[in-house]
Amino acid sequence: MSDAADAPLFPAEWLALDAVTLAARLIGAELFWRGVGGRIVETEAYRADDPASHSFRGETERNRAMFGPVGRAYVYRSYGIHWCLNIVCDAGTRGSAVLIRALEPLAGLEVMAERRGTHAPKLLCSGPGRLTQALGIDRGQDGLDLSIPPFRLTAPVGPHRLVTGPRIGITKGVEQPWRFGLTGSPYLSRAFREARAEPPGCG
Repeated sequence: MSDAADAPLFPAEWLALDAVTLAARLIGAELFWRGVGGRIVETEAYRADDPASHSFRGETERNRAMFGPVGRAYVYRSYGIHWCLNIVCDAGTRGSAVLIRALEPLAGLEVMAERRGTHAPKLLCSGPGRLTQALGIDRGQDGLDLSIPPFRLTAPVGPHRLVTGPRIGITKGVEQPWRFGLTGSPYLSRAFREARAEPPGCG
């Protein structure tokens, strides 16, 4: 684990990139909310012209954060049950974001375990709903700047070998290989099928 207090912040210019590129570059970065969090090991990209994206039909009260500044959190409730955390991106096209699907837990594990009701490391943040529950993220963080405490998003250290594949739990845009994972990580939300390996430094 890196010392999050000393680790360099995630490059602001990367947050302005398109969702697919950013989704790949976020793998290996570390994300914390109030000191609780870990290493990002799985993401999904959602572009403004993507029929699977919440922004596809335009701005609404629910998705307003997606049309705001890059680097902000977009938090929504999935199926009326789980909160999901996204990072708004793409300075050139409003309405794009990257869903954070899984973390390798690194800090605040006891807090996570209490919130999740389990001490099993693989069950703390392996999925977007588990992740937000473990970190204590809900609609109250929607629209917040991830570069400002108590959020902390740090840069990945070194190249990471990625695996890509189709996104999960959608019925439109299913052909797009816009799900990214850290190769070999035991903390993924689900194993990759129809996967394609990417070289280190992809994106």
